[in-house]
Amino acid sequence: MTAAEYAVQLQAAAGFIREQDDFLVVAHVQPDGDAAGSTFAVAWMLQSLNKRFTLINEGPIPEKFMYMAGPHEVIEFEKAPPERKFAAVISVDCADFARIGSVSECFEPERKLLNIDHHATNDGFGTVNLVRADAAATVEVLYDLARELNLEFTPELNNCIYTGLLTDTGGFRYSNTTPKVMQIAADMLARGVKGHELAERLLETMTLGQVSLLKRSLNTLSFAHENKVAWLSVTLDDLSATDASSDDMDGLVNYARNVEGVEVGMLFKEKEPGIIKVSFRSGGLADVAAIAQKFGGGGHVKAAGCTIRGAMSEAVERVVREVGMALA
Repeated sequence: MTAAEYAVQLQAAAGFIREQDDFLVVAHVQPDGDAAGSTFAVAWMLQSLNKRFTLINEGPIPEKFMYMAGPHEVIEFEKAPPERKFAAVISVDCADFARIGSVSECFEPERKLLNIDHHATNDGFGTVNLVRADAAATVEVLYDLARELNLEFTPELNNCIYTGLLTDTGGFRYSNTTPKVMQIAADMLARGVKGHELAERLLETMTLGQVSLLKRSLNTLSFAHENKVAWLSVTLDDLSATDASSDDMDGLVNYARNVEGVEVGMLFKEKEPGIIKVSFRSGGLADVAAIAQKFGGGGHVKAAGCTIRGAMSEAVERVVREVGMALA
């Protein structure tokens, strides 16, 4: 995308927000740091514009990200579905419409949707699309949008932006850590964000459940294709036995990917009987977004995910075979 094309998208997105009101804001199911940061960033932005809005997501926002919420409640759709529908929608960090999940049931048939994202696999499902695939995180796009809207960078908004950058770049270690990412991070630090505290909270601290789950899952570590592919698996029994939550699986996939010589690391997570979520991490030789798309998922070249129906053993066999073909 050229700078001129991006400028046009930013203008259209800003126009959408100025012209509409009473928004539904939604991120993808099982929100990570960028999805949560983007959700609350949009909330603070809309508040500063005196716009009405409702935050709704399928499933909860992980507790470790709730420091960004302030007074803004996120309705958990499965527990408290609203009794109304919305004509103006802003989706953040959703690579495709399906990632919105069951919250789409809240949309009016003729709804207008602003799609803000950074995934290369985004299919442009919005009425207005603000999608920049070379951005490290959706909050990077929101930083540009806040400037387009001439908004004040409040401490609350700054924390949201920094959080999304920090988590989606792996603590500024991944290859998506561009000069622009560091410039935005530096701007946030200059505005008072305590980066070391956020890094401690989000990257260093582990719950007891997470440690117990790590010990148990490492026993499942397996290799294939000349040790270029490695994976871990977590079952519902594992979660129960360790008293861990689904949030405690965050980062486990890296233990497979970080083994010397491994090109693709994966984590197979049993979400419910017969439903397996797969997380992929790649060293770059394999496009895991393309692999994930073959199973109905998506993401980035080096980080992606999908969901497969079937037994754990079947999911592992199918995915490992596909990854091997991609590396051949």
